[in-house]
Amino acid sequence: MTVRKVTAIAGDGIGPEVMESTRRVLEALKVPLELEYQDAGAEVANKYGTNLPNTTVESVMRNGVGLKGPTATGIGGGMQSANVGLRKRLDLFASLRPVKSVPGVKTRYEGVDLIVVRENTEDLYAGIEHIVVPGVVESLKIITEKASTRICKFAFEHAVAQKRKKVSAVHKANIMKLSDGLFLDCFRKVAREFPNIQAEEVIVDNLCMQLVKNPEKYDVLVMENLYGDIVSDLCAGLVGGLGLVPGANIGTGCAVFEAVHGTAPDIAGKGLANPTALLMSTVMMLDWLQHQDDARRLERAIGKVHLEGTARTGDLGGKATTADFTKAVIDAL
Repeated sequence: MTVRKVTAIAGDGIGPEVMESTRRVLEALKVPLELEYQDAGAEVANKYGTNLPNTTVESVMRNGVGLKGPTATGIGGGMQSANVGLRKRLDLFASLRPVKSVPGVKTRYEGVDLIVVRENTEDLYAGIEHIVVPGVVESLKIITEKASTRICKFAFEHAVAQKRKKVSAVHKANIMKLSDGLFLDCFRKVAREFPNIQAEEVIVDNLCMQLVKNPEKYDVLVMENLYGDIVSDLCAGLVGGLGLVPGANIGTGCAVFEAVHGTAPDIAGKGLANPTALLMSTVMMLDWLQHQDDARRLERAIGKVHLEGTARTGDLGGKATTADFTKAVIDAL
């Protein structure tokens, strides 16, 4: 049996703990994968002079797939985000964030089942900004036909593959008539190629209100980079938080699957982290690698642990440690 190498980036804070949990679960699952550990994040910047060493990028390019824990990003200064750098250098143009209610985890909402598709390479989020004169800063919002068409096509194709019925374009074209207007034009052209999928347009602020009132109205959401960052976190809040939601950054023939939560420095090293997000991202990775049977086994095991509620971590109101939760998932396998 051929063993597939996966670049493993533990990251900062609780990253190494949730990555070790995932390694143990993969070992128990007996999938023919080998983790090739590489560095990225704030904690390795002093060692390399960068938070994203070339060797890490080269490893993902060589293996074609990566599994990543959370990495810290400075606020109002410091280096460019390692996440942004990885996405740009590998052209991981599509961020895919499925958001689904977790059985056994009580929230204000039930039956949430959304997919957020976010353009990953441009827009304000790319951080192209400069000082015009002291006290005046200009940030450039770059929207291109190529990137907009590519992400909209990805969203519709994913909707077809997942047997979804509707794709909603999220925008602010009533104000940014040229940039968001271009994005909408691209969406409309792509939508015509998929007549069996309902296409709709929704203004981003209205979407946010509708999501907290009637999340069941939406199915697949596609949007520009900055809106995607905000809306995907909002959607995660509907099902219990970022500790439960997986994520993937997908390019042409290359993908990085990651926990989308923060580094949680307040609990780092204490064995209290919830590894669900990285484990669910591993489910997505297994599907992408065509290990569907293993993906379903792992998905069912995680669901069983949450439903039974006997190994609930602190973020969900329980007292279980990372090791307790990991053991429960392995037992459920």
